[in-house]
Amino acid sequence: MSARTHTPTHPASTGRADIRLPWWALALPTLAFVTLLTLILNPSDAHAATAEPAITQLFAHIQQLITR
Repeated sequence: MSARTHTPTHPASTGRADIRLPWWALALPTLAFVTLLTLILNPSDAHAATAEPAITQLFAHIQQLITR
């Protein structure tokens, strides 16, 4: 008894990847980034920190350089 060969039902590959991400695969990292950036830029919520964070000083310095 001979075995049947399976033929692909979809066309041959065009050389590019056809990968589709779900909506949350981009939304969740974006939300996490924005949340962490907001926490970094708002040092008034950090009660344990006595000195101004270095990242805030860096952003303030960049802002002064841009506004000149």
